[in-house]
Amino acid sequence: MPFEPPRPLLTGHLFGRGQPCFGCSPDHPYGFRLVFERVSFGDGRGDGILTHFTPREHDQGPPGIMHGGLVSTLADELAAWAVIGILHKFGFTVSFEAKLRRAIRIGIPLIGRSWLLDDRKRLVDVGVEIEQDGALAFEGRVRFVILDRTGAERLLGRALPPEWEVFCR
Repeated sequence: MPFEPPRPLLTGHLFGRGQPCFGCSPDHPYGFRLVFERVSFGDGRGDGILTHFTPREHDQGPPGIMHGGLVSTLADELAAWAVIGILHKFGFTVSFEAKLRRAIRIGIPLIGRSWLLDDRKRLVDVGVEIEQDGALAFEGRVRFVILDRTGAERLLGRALPPEWEVFCR
């Protein structure tokens, strides 16, 4: 087997220390603190994003099951990182399709994958899947609008953080 150098991990620190994102901020007191990796799926999907996460006790809806809204949050974050990690742009979610195939259990590791489905410059569609215990538990499609600096500042209602500027062009 040929040697493969380790791939750099993608984290919320890319957007500066102390940023507030629930999904990826390493500093968020209750957030997912997700870490991502750019990978090649080798199955026709091309490059994509991979993450690992174990749902925690405070992520429950029904006892022992991850809250459906938090599963959707996880999927949205995973999709957003496909835009960031592959296109090097920042997108804002405009639509979201979700299919919860089976309950995601607390305390059992899961694997999330995302990949680009369609890139039309200002609109990008991303496919997402989450599996747990080797079974597909979630699949979805998320659409993002890509904004330039002015559009992003208008949406945020304030100046763009300096670390975001490279992604809003």
